Amino acid sequence: MLARRFALPFLLLLAAVGIGGALYAQLESNDRGILPLDTSNTLEITGIHVDVGGPDAQSARLAGWRIAQRQGFKMLWAKMHNAPVSEAPNLPDSTLDQIVSSIDVEHDLIGPNRYIADLGIQFDRDLAAPFLGVEAGAAQHSQPMLLIPITVSAGTATSVELKNAWQRAWAQFHTAQSPITYVRISGMGADPLLINAALTHRPGRGWWRNLLDMYGASDILVAEVQLQRLYPGGPARARFIARHGPDDEIIGGFTLTANSEGIPAMMAQGAVRIDQIFAGAMAAGRLTRDPSLNLPPPPVLPQPVEKPAAPVKQFTAIQVQVTGNNVIFYNFAMAHLRTLPGVQSATPQQINPGGTSYILVSYKGSIAQLAAALAARGWLVESAGTVVKIHASGDKPPPIPPPPPVVPAPAATTPQPGAQAAAQPPKAEP
Repeated sequence: MLARRFALPFLLLLAAVGIGGALYAQLESNDRGILPLDTSNTLEITGIHVDVGGPDAQSARLAGWRIAQRQGFKMLWAKMHNAPVSEAPNLPDSTLDQIVSSIDVEHDLIGPNRYIADLGIQFDRDLAAPFLGVEAGAAQHSQPMLLIPITVSAGTATSVELKNAWQRAWAQFHTAQSPITYVRISGMGADPLLINAALTHRPGRGWWRNLLDMYGASDILVAEVQLQRLYPGGPARARFIARHGPDDEIIGGFTLTANSEGIPAMMAQGAVRIDQIFAGAMAAGRLTRDPSLNLPPPPVLPQPVEKPAAPVKQFTAIQVQVTGNNVIFYNFAMAHLRTLPGVQSATPQQINPGGTSYILVSYKGSIAQLAAALAARGWLVESAGTVVKIHASGDKPPPIPPPPPVVPAPAATTPQPGAQAAAQPPKAEP
């Protein structure tokens, strides 16, 4: 019974370890990951055929590379100026050696004194620009586009979970001459978990926004190939489809066929033609970012109700200290304070008839103004901070000034009847 109780947890632990090990093995598999070639600063011409003889194999190959460089520059100049190759300028081999960054050998045959090859020439964009008559980087490019390659074979759709010919074609694709700024994924790290075939059908915009921010892109491009074989190891037929945006909008497609050995070349050709479809869609204004990929506007918050400003205090609290020999000094000081202009209130705090009494005064003005007003009444004044000290110069406090005289209002005069009669002229008697 005890063995049964521990059997189920032990089996669950083994299952968890097995699943974790399988997931770790899948993420760390050597069958994943193809690093894209950095061709952002190169211009390439491919398919240059040379057939050169020489005294030995090394001399024949060097002569073939020289010829390929000359032809490649003329073809590149003609392509960029949309002009015939015959109008292209001739550059010396020393200049071509400086502006050529690399030579790709697509196929070659080396004999004792003969060299036959199909070559591709890559030119450094910045160094070749003055000789091509164009400014480096003058071409208009799109916003960064996250490219997701998808291969559908035998009913299974994969992206970068395993190495495949379609991913390799895009990793080796030369992006320098394309107006599309591709963000290509390598398939390493967390790429298979974040970007896969099922993701392209996911409608959630929040997920797409996070993914684009993670890879530094602003939009999505999906390059899909549906591969069908006539029989295992036999000829293949591939349907290429170019899609755009989070809703998988189809913008073009085509079909290519090849034998089993020609599948890598067919995939490379498919990548070139898909790029042309993307470039044509960009020129037609179809590669616009879906507005739903933008962050929604923030919610409108209710405007706070403005509270009326608190009334500004117009009166200053000042403590007046009165020093005198008897209570008369205190009484006179209170009388002076209550009759001063600007004093709102005078409240006794502590009364000490034979010493110092304390009075709290609410005054409309500064402490210096209160001290000056008390000094004008005859008090000896000392002020510091919020305290005014006053005392008399003699044995008696200063007298209280008399109230201002009251001017009587002018009384209305009523005329007397006799006076009015006297003012009238006498009537004449008959």
